Amino acid sequence: MGADERDPETYAVIGAAMEVHRVLGHGFMENVYQEALALELEERGIPFRREVALDVYYKGRQLSGSYRADFVCFDSLILELQAVSNLVAAHKAQLIHYLRATRSQKGLLLNFGLPSLDFQRYVLS
Repeated sequence: MGADERDPETYAVIGAAMEVHRVLGHGFMENVYQEALALELEERGIPFRREVALDVYYKGRQLSGSYRADFVCFDSLILELQAVSNLVAAHKAQLIHYLRATRSQKGLLLNFGLPSLDFQRYVLS
């Protein structure tokens, strides 16, 4: 994404994730990063909900199943956390599918499994 497509909410969340990665480094399981990120988001006053069940739609109709987002920040930004040595196309596709199926517009894929935090932002139009 180009710089003109970023927003202050995304920057705030990325900053929180960078702090978690700076303090913990890489090598922990995903649940450790989830717990630490929740504390960091709270400390920074970033509104979030954790393990949020989101409705899934098919051709405009709500399905009985739902998807659990790792986090939803600012009631509009879906966060998908990973702690893997390499993001693959399936991780990226998963977030895009979640955005489409839940009718959400913005998503952020965060990978804590590398020496530097890896993040990718997605916006559906």
